[in-house]
Amino acid sequence: MLSMTGYGKGEYAEEGLELTCEIKTVNNRYLDVSIKCPRVFAAYEDVIRNTVRKKLTRGHADVFISFKDKRERPTALTVDTALASSYIHAAKTLKEAFPELQDDFTLCSVLRYPEVLKQEDSISLDEQMTGALDIALNTALDKLNEMRLIEGEKLKEDMLARVNTIEGLVEEISLRAPLVAKEYKDKLTARVKEYLQNTPVDEGRLLTEVAVYTDKSNIDEELTRLRSHIEQFRAIAQEGIVGRKLDFLVQEFNREANTTCSKSNDVTITRAGLALKNEIEKIREQVQNLE
Repeated sequence: MLSMTGYGKGEYAEEGLELTCEIKTVNNRYLDVSIKCPRVFAAYEDVIRNTVRKKLTRGHADVFISFKDKRERPTALTVDTALASSYIHAAKTLKEAFPELQDDFTLCSVLRYPEVLKQEDSISLDEQMTGALDIALNTALDKLNEMRLIEGEKLKEDMLARVNTIEGLVEEISLRAPLVAKEYKDKLTARVKEYLQNTPVDEGRLLTEVAVYTDKSNIDEELTRLRSHIEQFRAIAQEGIVGRKLDFLVQEFNREANTTCSKSNDVTITRAGLALKNEIEKIREQVQNLE
């Protein structure tokens, strides 16, 4: 069982190249990967996403990549001739407007003007950089999943404890349920006798009324399904990727709990049913954190 929340960091440092990859994940219904990296890795983003998809199935993942390239590389300079031409034209215009000014306009002075001489970024994506990124990214993903597994086991322990509580409440309701019809019959009999006083009670009509009430308030099917859901929950909890399965199962839990409360017509069962719904809601919140 894996949580969708976690953090992992991977590093590479060899032969003058230092690269760090960090991944943070939070809850999300589907897998959403956001990448923040230097421009040199822009063409490699699809490869990064595919690598992440191999090890994550749900959640929002932020991938942060940074690097320092201390390897020796040739430096290339370029001249912006169009910009230089504009400077020269401006200088000639000023010379014509102010001929009395001394002219110290030279080739070297033009080179010193802003943006005329540019140093090209000689950093480009090469085999060592892609290899370093693959190593750092997979290391970060492995550490992320280690953390998510630890967190997932804690969630699993908490949810199974709540399932045990749910099982106890279901048994409490199942013990109380058969008594509801008998108590209703006794109350109805007493009320009828009170109204009719010395007139004999029609037992047939009384039993029919009790039978109708019993049928309306019967929750045997709901209790059976709740027990089945408990068994399924415990079985699914032993699997790895369980978020969507448990999300559906918790909805079924909630449906049966709602029906139990609406059909019970008994204070004790209603109180236990509300406690049941409370535990189910807490499990539902935890399930939202699972991959």
